[in-house]
Amino acid sequence: MGLLPVADDHLATIVTALEMRERPKPRPQPPAPFRLVHWPAPDSDKYRALFRRVGGPWLWYSRLVMDEARLRGILEDPQVLVHAVTDRAGVELGMLELDFRTPATCELSYFGLVPEITGKGHGDWLMGQALAFAWRKDVTRVGVHTCTLDHPAALRFYRHHGFVPVKRTIETFPDPRLLGVLPAEAAPHIPLLGSVAR
Repeated sequence: MGLLPVADDHLATIVTALEMRERPKPRPQPPAPFRLVHWPAPDSDKYRALFRRVGGPWLWYSRLVMDEARLRGILEDPQVLVHAVTDRAGVELGMLELDFRTPATCELSYFGLVPEITGKGHGDWLMGQALAFAWRKDVTRVGVHTCTLDHPAALRFYRHHGFVPVKRTIETFPDPRLLGVLPAEAAPHIPLLGSVAR
């Protein structure tokens, strides 16, 4: 066994791909004081703001640095469904993005809630919503990815809801905090090495 060095200005994570090959049996939906609002072709700034609020603690940043043309190509594709989780006042507290661009497949591209409401059982409600949307008539596979930078309970959560791990990969990438894409205080549980860009 050997250790692979990672540059101080990069991060490394183990990515686990999971999938579900059969439509799950219906479960009672837990109550939640939220609703899911479809965002057809959302405004890029609005989308990125919610992406940052939900994913910043876990160093999600791919959509924050994606060029505008590519992002618009995703958000305006009718096979990509973006939803915001909102409270009764209409405040956005989570997001769900489903990608149907691969035939017979739905990928849960992004699934998450803001830290203030994480760990209170609301994820079960959101997953129930996600699976109801994902299992269209022609879908035979629903996939999702998680990594070791995500919430520590993420992998267990997905398995609890019927996803089966099928593949592991190692991903390395520049630390978005050092690039100035996310604030230096984001994800304080992940050590920050190197100098922050000014």
